[in-house]
Amino acid sequence: MSIKSALLKLKNYSEELNLDLTKPKDIFKWFLASVLYAKRISTKTAKETYLYFEQEELTSPDAILQAGWDQLVTVLDSGGYTRYDFSTAANLLGIAKTLKEKYGSLKNLHAQSKNPSELEKRLMEFRGVGPVGVNIFLRELRGVWEKAKPSPCSIAVKTAKKIGLSPKHVEEYESRLVRLYLEYCKKHKSSQCPLGNNCPDRSIYFSNKP
Repeated sequence: MSIKSALLKLKNYSEELNLDLTKPKDIFKWFLASVLYAKRISTKTAKETYLYFEQEELTSPDAILQAGWDQLVTVLDSGGYTRYDFSTAANLLGIAKTLKEKYGSLKNLHAQSKNPSELEKRLMEFRGVGPVGVNIFLRELRGVWEKAKPSPCSIAVKTAKKIGLSPKHVEEYESRLVRLYLEYCKKHKSSQCPLGNNCPDRSIYFSNKP
């Protein structure tokens, strides 16, 4: 199996959440999820927390504002997001308020941005949103939003180099490269790596087995 084919076995994060990024409502849901994924917390916890937001139907700016800080903290804690519950609840309220008052929707924010750089700048004006969150959000919107053209993150670039994937394919497989690193490389799970014999760490793993 080729490296590209193996990478395709790993879903993008938005795909795993069953989001269709051609739909405006799902783009906001993905923005919400991106904010959760951006913190120094496990992807498993971020995913579970997002699913609690889905369960409680808190996936629109209006719903978040109506819920208020206390309910947001409760939902965050339900997903295990306890380390950042207070600050994230405040950030989400700030994001929802600013989005409604300044743009009305993320679609309008994109339309008002003259170029990719301005788009990223506008997104980082939201409370608690930094370069990591913007990269997570925009990398899966390539091909959907004309101005979604973030530079690939260092993890994706380094992982691509490690597995022998051409730099020209990093953008296309960026989210999958990040998943590969976080779920297999970082955890030293080369024996389970979806790359199979193409995994550079696998031969080392098996050669060290008794």
